[in-house]
Amino acid sequence: MSTDTKIDTSGTYVLFDGVCNVCNYWVQFIIKRDPKAQFRFASLQSEEAQLLLQAHEQKVTLDSIVLLQDGKVYTESTAILQIFKKLTGMWKLLSVFQIVPKFIRDSLYRWFAKNRYRWFGQQESCMIPTPEVRQRFL
Repeated sequence: MSTDTKIDTSGTYVLFDGVCNVCNYWVQFIIKRDPKAQFRFASLQSEEAQLLLQAHEQKVTLDSIVLLQDGKVYTESTAILQIFKKLTGMWKLLSVFQIVPKFIRDSLYRWFAKNRYRWFGQQESCMIPTPEVRQRFL
């Protein structure tokens, strides 16, 4: 995608580490519980994700999941809890953990993120979506 390409910055996007096994599982988890296809996805390594982050004047590391929604940027544990709010089924209930102070939630998030490659491994390259969900990826 060239830098001239326009991206709808008002959409709902999940930006994730494309080589992280946990992150790729998380994206599949979201897709299965998002029958209305509210979320679109992009690897943080992609030019599209970088353009979205620039449009929102954000810089993040590959250790953070990012949710762009309604012009707002959510990262780390808050992004995950905001995503849970929009999923079908009982998953919405997990958003109650927003009552836990952010510094505690994010400390746990960062500890997990720092160890995720060691515990779960990583892929050689970003995942390639199946034809059924390809339109949900930038």
